[in-house]
Amino acid sequence: MQTATRIETTSGWAPLRHALFRNRWIASIISNLGSWMQDTAGTWLMTSLTASPLLIALMQTAASLPVLLLGFFAGATADVFERRRLLIFWQTWMFIAVLILSVLTIAGIVSAWELLLLTFLLNIGAAMTNPAWQAIVPELVPRSELRDAIAINSAGYNLARAVGPALGGLMVATFASTTKGAGSVFFLNAVSFLAVIWVLYAWKRTPLFKSALPAERMLGSMRAGIRYARYAPALRAVLFRAFSFTLFVSAVWALLAVVAQQHLHKGAMGYGILNGCLGAGAVGGAASLPYVRRRLRAEAIAAAAIVVLAGTLLTLAVARSTPLIVVALLAGGFAWTSTTSTFNAAVQLSVPHWVQARALGIYQTVFQGGMALGSALWGLLAEHLSTSSALLFATIGLLATIPLTRRFPLLRGEPLDLSPYNLNRPAPQVVIEPQPDDGPVLVTIEYFIHPQDLEEFTRVIHAMREARMRDGAIRWGVFQDVAHPERIVETFVVDSWLEFLRVRERLTASDRAVRGRVRSFHRGDSPPVISYMIYARERA
Repeated sequence: MQTATRIETTSGWAPLRHALFRNRWIASIISNLGSWMQDTAGTWLMTSLTASPLLIALMQTAASLPVLLLGFFAGATADVFERRRLLIFWQTWMFIAVLILSVLTIAGIVSAWELLLLTFLLNIGAAMTNPAWQAIVPELVPRSELRDAIAINSAGYNLARAVGPALGGLMVATFASTTKGAGSVFFLNAVSFLAVIWVLYAWKRTPLFKSALPAERMLGSMRAGIRYARYAPALRAVLFRAFSFTLFVSAVWALLAVVAQQHLHKGAMGYGILNGCLGAGAVGGAASLPYVRRRLRAEAIAAAAIVVLAGTLLTLAVARSTPLIVVALLAGGFAWTSTTSTFNAAVQLSVPHWVQARALGIYQTVFQGGMALGSALWGLLAEHLSTSSALLFATIGLLATIPLTRRFPLLRGEPLDLSPYNLNRPAPQVVIEPQPDDGPVLVTIEYFIHPQDLEEFTRVIHAMREARMRDGAIRWGVFQDVAHPERIVETFVVDSWLEFLRVRERLTASDRAVRGRVRSFHRGDSPPVISYMIYARERA
């Protein structure tokens, strides 16, 4: 029995044993299937409305730009508001946007700019949904299964991606006119959102992180997210890698329709199949990722994927053979999902629950920012030079990122324990009862250190700086008393008393281990003396 359990746990599919995760996964596949059908139908509809490579490439920009503009805001809302209700609202938004687009298209009155506008509105909903949708995964599976759950999500997403484009292209080709076929695809996509709404409506959510303190305000929540990213090296590494990766790889999606139409002389069905090849390769990558990840480091997976995707870009640039391009797209899809799943896992394993949706929002903003900027850039180059030239430049640029990214490692070593150390612990005992907005608050911690330990202590205590600044401090310092060299005082400043209370509950088990290491150097019969001081304002 123990052997069977171990095999099941390490198979990579263990998260599907959890009914809530399984239901979410199935609903997500249905919705993503409709979305990928729409992606193909919408892009092909654009090729029938205009011959401009720039406008065709802007369909990818319309899909990515909302995340660039709203991804971080979406993450903040998902950390502040109740995620289940938030998701239901934005799924309904997308349902309405696609329904309107389907009616206009079937009626034959949609224009290129109206298609771009409604695609943009649809993806506003997607941008506002994504951080919350991904942040609920740790609520559905144990943390030990999180990487496998992310890989399974990727497999489902890419399964829809493999089948959806071909189905979308087939459905468009079935109708006598592109507008009727595309409009029918849009209508089916609208219906697909109802599956997700039903699962969310039936879900009885129990949050992992529930603070007894008042909810953060939106601006404060966004500032806290930015501050966390600024002082979290592991998260910053993922953000840099994601932007440099998507900036160049976006050329595949931005120009694939142009390659299909102008280089290979394929119709909607041919384009759908080519797009589906990317998804089919991605399904293989997601399915094999748990196996690959147990044998290769994240760095090796990402570096190999860059080389493979550079080969895909090069093939699209110079080849005119459909079978050769199909093989390149299958390999590119495999590499794509291996990299994006690694990035996603790195984000979720690098941040605690209280800031998870904001971190995902920042990550998606950066990720889709690279996609949007890259799509517009490669479309512009294709318009003024040639499609092949744009793809060649993207190939060279992608390969150039390999040495640059060595300074930003992914998932090095064992993940930190980011569970809350002591959530909702009592506030410090005080004589003056501060108001929530009173501040700034100065906290001082007084240590007495043996002279022979000063050098090592100084090195260890500076490791506290990132933890203090990540969690809410606006200033931090450590000072030595020149009259009594054994006396060391750590200080940090927080905006308000309420923010200070939030800093206390954000302490993770990993942070506590660092704090314990610092306090192990303290000499004396009593623990280090801690003082909490409110800024003394001049009274009128």
